[in-house]
Amino acid sequence: MIHLPASVRVYLCLTACDMRKSFDGLQALVTQAMELDPFAGHLFVFGNRRRDRVKILYWGVSRM
Repeated sequence: MIHLPASVRVYLCLTACDMRKSFDGLQALVTQAMELDPFAGHLFVFGNRRRDRVKILYWGVSRM
């Protein structure tokens, strides 16, 4: 189970995403298509065309 702060938002990309994209490719989608900051600490969820797989992009800051 993942525990996230209450300030974290979840953004769902409604268009199908190519699951071969790496972290850099997903970051580019967030920046260009969604016009959001991928480093803001929110969750970005991408699904494939069949909607049977997802990728989640999350940039978290480690607090030690």
